Amino acid sequence: MPRLILASASPRRRELLAQAGYSFEVYPANIPEDARPGEDPIAYVIRLAREKAQAVFAELASEPGIAVLGADTTVTLDGQILGKPADAADAARMLGLLSGRTHCVITGVALVTAKAVEAAAEVTAVRFVTLSHAEIEAYVATGEPMDKAGAYAIQGRAARWIPRIEGCYFNVVGLPLALVSNLLEGVR
Repeated sequence: MPRLILASASPRRRELLAQAGYSFEVYPANIPEDARPGEDPIAYVIRLAREKAQAVFAELASEPGIAVLGADTTVTLDGQILGKPADAADAARMLGLLSGRTHCVITGVALVTAKAVEAAAEVTAVRFVTLSHAEIEAYVATGEPMDKAGAYAIQGRAARWIPRIEGCYFNVVGLPLALVSNLLEGVR
């Protein structure tokens, strides 16, 4: 197995990768994360995951035997990408949109080695209960939504509002472990 580098500053991704038993180093990528006009949400997260992994691979290219894993997660509702909220009002707006509805969480992952670039995406449907204005305000006031796609953390306080998901739970946290394991198996 090549030396694994995680191209992400996300503490959740670090925790999940460690939980799955992987040894790795963290080297966050610094790239713009804006969606292109009309960009499909799946294409968007795969592109960002690939760009993150390629940027870090390029910086570390002089080091032999590395594999760089990049990932990006977004939330979509009615074809609209809901990234990280800009501020508290934006977080409240997003939670209002998700209230009482089912949305999709999409994570793109990319693995870059000297031999190849592999990329794929995982999609999970997430159902929210109907939230009151007071519940949304109280949750936003905790600060938890501020650095999360879709303005919530399934592994945090928002868990109480999610009665059902269809697909990979770890995808919603930010790293679909089965998909990542499959990509990593290909580089052994």
